[in-house]
Amino acid sequence: MPFPPVKIPRRTWLLIPVLFIAGAVFADYWRSYPSDVVPTYVGRDACADCHATETAAFTGSHHDLAMDLATDETVLGDFNDVTFEHDGLQNRLFRNGEKFMVHTEGPDGKMRDFEVKYVFGVDPLQQYMVEFDRPTDAKDDEIGRVQVLRISWDTQNKRWFYLRPPDVPEKLEPGDPLHWTGVAQRWQTMCAECHSTNLQRNFDVSTQKYHTTFSEIDVSCEACHGPASLHVEMARGNSLFWDRHRGFGLTKLKGEDSHPQLETCAPCHSRRGVLDGSFHGGNAYHDHFNLELLREDTYHADGQIKDEVYVYGSFLQSKMYHKGIRCSDCHDPHSLKLKHPGNETCTSCHQHPSGKYDTPSHHHHAVGSEGAQCVNCHMPNTTYMEVDARRDHSFRIPRPDLSVTLGTPNACSSCHVKDQIESISVAKRDRLTLYQDWLQAAEQGDREVADAITKTDQWCDDACEKWYGTERQKPTHFAEALTALRTDDRAGVEQALRLIVRDESLAPVIARATALDELISRGHREGTAAAKQLIEQNATSEPIEPILLASAARAMSVASPSVAKSALLPLLKNPSRLVRSEAAKALVASGGYQTMVGTAAREVDEVLDDVKDELMYASDRAGSHMAWAMLSEQRGDYVEAITAYQNAIAVEPEMTGARTNLAALLDSLVEASQRDQNAAKILSEIDKMLGKTANAQDWIARLRAEELPLLKRDAALASDNAAIQYRFGLALYLAGDLTGAQKQLQHAAELAPEVQDFQTALRLLNEKLNEQ
Repeated sequence: MPFPPVKIPRRTWLLIPVLFIAGAVFADYWRSYPSDVVPTYVGRDACADCHATETAAFTGSHHDLAMDLATDETVLGDFNDVTFEHDGLQNRLFRNGEKFMVHTEGPDGKMRDFEVKYVFGVDPLQQYMVEFDRPTDAKDDEIGRVQVLRISWDTQNKRWFYLRPPDVPEKLEPGDPLHWTGVAQRWQTMCAECHSTNLQRNFDVSTQKYHTTFSEIDVSCEACHGPASLHVEMARGNSLFWDRHRGFGLTKLKGEDSHPQLETCAPCHSRRGVLDGSFHGGNAYHDHFNLELLREDTYHADGQIKDEVYVYGSFLQSKMYHKGIRCSDCHDPHSLKLKHPGNETCTSCHQHPSGKYDTPSHHHHAVGSEGAQCVNCHMPNTTYMEVDARRDHSFRIPRPDLSVTLGTPNACSSCHVKDQIESISVAKRDRLTLYQDWLQAAEQGDREVADAITKTDQWCDDACEKWYGTERQKPTHFAEALTALRTDDRAGVEQALRLIVRDESLAPVIARATALDELISRGHREGTAAAKQLIEQNATSEPIEPILLASAARAMSVASPSVAKSALLPLLKNPSRLVRSEAAKALVASGGYQTMVGTAAREVDEVLDDVKDELMYASDRAGSHMAWAMLSEQRGDYVEAITAYQNAIAVEPEMTGARTNLAALLDSLVEASQRDQNAAKILSEIDKMLGKTANAQDWIARLRAEELPLLKRDAALASDNAAIQYRFGLALYLAGDLTGAQKQLQHAAELAPEVQDFQTALRLLNEKLNEQ
């Protein structure tokens, strides 16, 4: 008997399509790109269709015009057969048909014509670039070695000028790294990665040639938002949803956390070393970069900008950074312009109560005057590249009281020091255009200028005391610890130790890391105890910022092998690549690595492989090969060290150091070969490589002979650098010139009487000479 038909209620029939649709929608939502799909660069044209407003703002911005081909539209300088003279050279800027040309001194010292292929920047100056050594097998989208001319165009005053390096008034000779054809003016080593998108250096050490590429010639959309292929594919697809794992398929630059945006801007707006060339917007900064600390030659003792440091290191010192303020709070991220004119940029946030700050009762200057502008007091500028004024982003309160006690600059004196110009000898006045000119003259020992600055500082401090009275705030500043430490005041050691362990809200982490680094570099072993305390705190309570933890790891390089191992081994698994790298290098430097075997040694080796990759990112610089050679030498891998020293010599043959170190290594191997089988084996391999015409001893002699004139050159150029004088003195000693060596070592000892090595070397040499 058949079953009776099942009667399905009408409501159920209606639910079926709803359930089907819901299932389809859920399936659409659930579908995701495989985790191994890697987004690629697609170019700005793929962005422009949907993001017209942002594209319009970006077009013509400094990012858009960061670099370009030299054309009638992009070249701003006057190439209408203009003669420009500098250092006795008669340079000519002219056209050859469609090409832009410059007649100037080449790498061989001869005047000849060069084609300008690229323009660099747009305001306040534009620079021009020439391509050299283009490989014969280069593809159309590849670039050979590119050099940046020092003859530059002032876009505001419409004039040619010669961009001198700081503190180098004399003519730069061909062969000098600072000559426009030298390594310090090479686009690939100094400029490229921050002026183009998805730059790949592609330097071949074996051929000494570049095959450089980029996806876009300037700083385009994907330089900040990351490679956009997945985003574009999702946007053009039929799905109702973005990817549940990858979101929009781009870097997330908005949100409560300010760090993703800040650390996207920071790589190009900071002075730093590169750890890894694969950075995309939104990545953790310290997985890819090593930020420069508050070095004495780049920052003033209180953290104000001195040399060209590109903002981020200053901003980390500010209260604004610690309050979560980000770049786009003040700057439009696409046009790069300020969001508001004048003081409105500041008062859009700082307006409580109304009129508190933008008024004479706060700034004590006439309304509308330069002194009434927020930025002139809280963001004083320093001019680089002769015409490019850049503002300090630490947003500090002027502290003329610190100027009086420590000699640091202050924004008040930056304006008022010119009131002292009549007290300066007439012959000097033309050289004191900017505040930084006054500071530099005083630093170089000009007593007259220094006294004028001191008077100005005191006048400014007295004015602040009169204005603010008992309400004036003069909190303890990290500059007090750093200044005392740098003047070898014993109290500075104790101050630095207290600074290192202070809460971050009381002292910026970059200052604490600087204090720890300088304690160690100045031979104060107490720093290792502070470092150990930080490492333990990182493990047991709250994580330490990578920049400070990396300094703590470096500090352990002077600890005993056992202490270093105990402290550093856990850091090999730290989330930050910077911390892992510094821990591994410190393990080698301390001798801890050399006592390790088995799994522990392999863990260090894995991190050291990454360290080699970091160094070889800049394989076109001798310093990278030198660093790897010295690390390999410490590890006992002498063959690797020898190869790395040879690479350093090949990459920058005019640089000193590699030959000296290689000769010393070979010398030690020769000596050790009498009792060490491994050393004897390495020497045997070297002899085979050299053939019958030479041996290791011949190589040592040749290396030292080649190094001597280079050291002599450096000693003449840096006559006030004690370390260079010392190295030249040792080289003269090894060459048998004992009298010359005595003169150089005496000079080094006089320049740095606190360095015991210099004093000891001089004493031993004097004893040897007295015996003769």
